[in-house]
Amino acid sequence: MSQDIYQGLTQLGGHTEQPASPEEAVLERVPNPQADVDYAVRFTAPEFTSLCPITGQPDFAHLVIDYVPGAWLVESKSLKLYLTSFRNHGAFHEDCSVSIARRLIDLLEPKWLRLGGYWYPRGGIPIDVFFQTGDIPAGVWVPDAGVPGYRGRG
Repeated sequence: MSQDIYQGLTQLGGHTEQPASPEEAVLERVPNPQADVDYAVRFTAPEFTSLCPITGQPDFAHLVIDYVPGAWLVESKSLKLYLTSFRNHGAFHEDCSVSIARRLIDLLEPKWLRLGGYWYPRGGIPIDVFFQTGDIPAGVWVPDAGVPGYRGRG
């Protein structure tokens, strides 16, 4: 396989500063060398953090991002830095979750994408946010996200 598909990546393989905000974060993509086949890709971010836009208190989530790539793959270091850029970003759970999905869709133009945002409770109420672009393409195996609903201590 040609290394040419990795040309132009600016973050992989070197020191990269943490982006100050999701708007400043650079998401990068590479051509999908297996674009002739449909398959699922899963990213799990069990330590996602953002800030409440009103109180400034931290919010924590377990994100599961599944997608069926078309012509493009997301470069994983850039995704990690993008997700980490929410650490100082104030937005409600719904906005964070859907914004991440929409940014990935704009970048990758995937055949299908699903994001599950399993937010830990604050104030006694967990908020889970689910986004999906449509039906899973026929013949693609996408396992259950494996994240149980919040049960508290019982």
